[in-house]
Amino acid sequence: MNFFLKRAEQALRKGHLTQPAGASAYDYYLRVQQLDPGNRGAQTGIQTIVVTYVEQAREALRRRAFGEVQTLLKRAEMLAPGNALVAEVRENLLRERGRARLDLPEGESIGLPAAELNARSKHLSSQLEKIAQRIRKEQLRVIIVARDDAEGRWIYQQLREAVPGYRVRGDIKVGSPARLVLVKPSGGVQ
Repeated sequence: MNFFLKRAEQALRKGHLTQPAGASAYDYYLRVQQLDPGNRGAQTGIQTIVVTYVEQAREALRRRAFGEVQTLLKRAEMLAPGNALVAEVRENLLRERGRARLDLPEGESIGLPAAELNARSKHLSSQLEKIAQRIRKEQLRVIIVARDDAEGRWIYQQLREAVPGYRVRGDIKVGSPARLVLVKPSGGVQ
């Protein structure tokens, strides 16, 4: 058992997390678990592999290498189904893919619930009014991501009517999920 744990550590140091088959850190940890199902060293080792894959996925996400992120998350998920770290990075991946597809600038994203948009609810109008006041106060630009043009125009109208005499600066993009992206001014004259 100690032999397999040492081999697993060596493979881990070499970066052989799950490959090559039969000689990877994961394979050695599995052998330890077959001999001693509750072995903490093996459990910790497998968790280390999962965390390593998640960290590699985060780094790939920073580089916007979306395919690589997906591959790394699948590997981590195979070892630890339902892992919260994997789920968190997968959410970030979906958000970044959407941002890349729409070419959205960096900014604070505020989700707009589909049911409230469908109903054009008073609660949503009130929320948009507060956001419009903040836009005016902080001189923000807004990117409205709406499911269709008519919805985007309605959202813009709510923002504009909430701050009479102020020109809300922004753009409407068709996409999903519906949200507002608040962008700080870039220091130049608006």
